[in-house]
Amino acid sequence: MSERSEIKVRDPEQLSNRAYAVLSGDDQTDRLCEAIPESACSNLPRNYLLNVGNGASSKLAEQVAGPNVVLPWLLGAIGAPAALIGLLMPIKQAGSLLPQLAIAGWIRSAARRKFFWVLAGVVQALCLLLMIPAAEFLPAATAGWVIIALLAVFAIASGTASVAFQDVVGKTIPKGRRGRLLANRAAIGGALTIVAGLLINQYIGHGQDMLIYLGLVFFGAMLWFLAAGLFLMIKETPGATEGGRNAIQEAGNGIRLVKRLSAYRRYLLARALLLTVEVATPLFVLFGQGVVVGSAVGLGMFVIAVGVAQVIGSPFWGYFADASARRVLYWSALIAAAAGMVAIAIGLLPEGWRVAPLYAVVFVLIGLAEAGVRLGRKTWLVDAAPAADRPTWVAFSNTSIGLLTLAAGGLGLIAQFAGLEAMMLTIVALCLAGAAAAWFMPEASDAEREALND
Repeated sequence: MSERSEIKVRDPEQLSNRAYAVLSGDDQTDRLCEAIPESACSNLPRNYLLNVGNGASSKLAEQVAGPNVVLPWLLGAIGAPAALIGLLMPIKQAGSLLPQLAIAGWIRSAARRKFFWVLAGVVQALCLLLMIPAAEFLPAATAGWVIIALLAVFAIASGTASVAFQDVVGKTIPKGRRGRLLANRAAIGGALTIVAGLLINQYIGHGQDMLIYLGLVFFGAMLWFLAAGLFLMIKETPGATEGGRNAIQEAGNGIRLVKRLSAYRRYLLARALLLTVEVATPLFVLFGQGVVVGSAVGLGMFVIAVGVAQVIGSPFWGYFADASARRVLYWSALIAAAAGMVAIAIGLLPEGWRVAPLYAVVFVLIGLAEAGVRLGRKTWLVDAAPAADRPTWVAFSNTSIGLLTLAAGGLGLIAQFAGLEAMMLTIVALCLAGAAAAWFMPEASDAEREALND
């Protein structure tokens, strides 16, 4: 083989290594590979890029065919009962979190766990595809219930993917680069989200053509297929399969973790309080609709603002999380509290000042906070949990928080019976409590030492 053809053969690998260096901020992989199997180190650039592509695809899919953007409009367009629209987010959150304790033992029994994410991605795509004929051909109420049922299956698949994802990341991406990986996924997904938001604001927010809604759902399904294909291409080395447990055993093991490890207890407390940040965005929309003069806060503006927040905040949060995921949680909670106080302040302004563009600042702040909480808690958990027990750490925390997610609907009841201001003050108070809990959490490295020495 000639020298020129050798260069051509190596070009894709060189491009991959260069792209990895740009995204991760480091082109020296050898010194980072102590925390992952040696065989995975040579595949690090490839795995990193595939993971970023998977994240960008799935995050865009969540925006163009998710329960907080298109599906509510789809249900409204077909004339489904309004009560069903109110079930979308609780079904999505609880369905993705509650079953994870049972799923963790199943995942532990497999040497390669990426296939669980791939299967979950395919199931999510199929659920969206099945929503299209349901919306098109079934009576409104029946179609609504079918879409809710499909969303429940979609959510369970999402929970499976969550457990598998964190375990695969722990096996294929070394410490010191996991936060940046999550940041790249969020930032690129955020950039695509801005484009989606502009299109939604321009067309979807003003059009009533069912084909537009169904087209978005179809596009979301194709994105999930793409995300599954990219994750399938990740090279994952076989892991340990011993120690598999059923849901009851997993629950018992999780409870023992809580009893034995103070670091895990503090993490669960902080995450429970910081759940407020992750469920607050629709409530900020509700508050904005009550105080903004002239026009309601459009979903397109919300999508754009959150996309901007992801693009701005994710790289910063990623580098910050690799240094201290605990502090990411702390500052994210403070930013969320600040978003609530800014929203209240806007509500106190003279009527002429309370305009939608000004309120978009609140969306940017809460978007920054939500991105930080999601990235910080994932990075802390992957770094802190010993490899053998990582699925249990993830699943027990997610299932526990899933139960609390159902209770988070109480914030909406506060708005209904005590007013929007009381709701916003409650959110601010919970965010400040979350910041305090995060401050008193240990660093991930200290938590890992506690677990290994236990």
